[in-house]
Amino acid sequence: MENYSYMGRSFGDLSINDDSAAFSDCNSDRSGEFSSASSQSRRLLIACASEDSDELIHQLVSDLESCSIDEQKQAAMEIRLLAKNKPENRIKIARAGAIKPLISLISSSDPQLLEYGVTAILNLSLCDENKELIASSGAIKPLVRALKVGTSTAKENAACALLRLSQIEEIKIAIGRSGAIPLLVNLLENGNFRGKKDASTALYSICTVKENKIRAVKAGIMKPLMELMADFGSNMVDKSAFVLSVLVSVPEARTALVEEGGIPVLVEIIEVGSQRQKEIAVAVLLQICEDSVAYRTMVAREGAIPPLVALSQSGTNRAKQKAETLIELLRQPRSGNAAARRSDASV
Repeated sequence: MENYSYMGRSFGDLSINDDSAAFSDCNSDRSGEFSSASSQSRRLLIACASEDSDELIHQLVSDLESCSIDEQKQAAMEIRLLAKNKPENRIKIARAGAIKPLISLISSSDPQLLEYGVTAILNLSLCDENKELIASSGAIKPLVRALKVGTSTAKENAACALLRLSQIEEIKIAIGRSGAIPLLVNLLENGNFRGKKDASTALYSICTVKENKIRAVKAGIMKPLMELMADFGSNMVDKSAFVLSVLVSVPEARTALVEEGGIPVLVEIIEVGSQRQKEIAVAVLLQICEDSVAYRTMVAREGAIPPLVALSQSGTNRAKQKAETLIELLRQPRSGNAAARRSDASV
């Protein structure tokens, strides 16, 4: 069997050929650089700093705990830039003790200071060695708070930071229990395009854990997912479909999908979507139909069989196989007794 991997995970039956273009990488921040003209020479100096930047880093870490908000902002901006442009500095900055004072900035009532703190933590989280230290230093709750009260940039970068931290399995559970998921669902539904993209990427990673899938469903994720998948102009069809593909393994998600009108959306994707979108849609439909005669009836009545036949003849190898399996399911008798006999035979 072909296995599809993304962020270190294999998806087996729900695997899709390539989602590298589907998600934002969250590979460091997209925040603006220093705005004041007087800072330009300092910005260039930092960006081009020599390998021996320890003294500068220690001074900046000290400035993070200054009594002056302006000095804290400047230090956070410069640390952010050092961590963004020089990957080797990420470990140096963490070892210099920057993480805890940066986390304190995320709890600031000053929106700009909060944003700078979040963005610096995001850039530090790009280093695998820093992830556990950031989480164990208490970053998760402040990052969740930033999702709630931060600027749009702070929310986007907080989502990306949580994504990076969630690449450690135990941290996914902590993130789910911290209240992040309803806020990420809100960002998915109400954010700008960048916010929706970053929220979907974070949810895709966080929701590989069963309890987080259920949290996402309870938070109402299915409604925005279906709306985005139904809107081919949203540029969010692939991203939303990938999130859906990790959710449908739990019954709660399958029920919510149907309740939110997901079957017509998925059938339409099989009719007019891209090859990748069709492959995801047929995999999801197959999963919801396998154990439900009622859902099979709904899918068949939606007119799914003709586009499934076309997909079985012209899709990717995996899509063809799934389309053929789903067609066979849809053509089976739909009486309760037939379903019971099949159930007994499968035990």
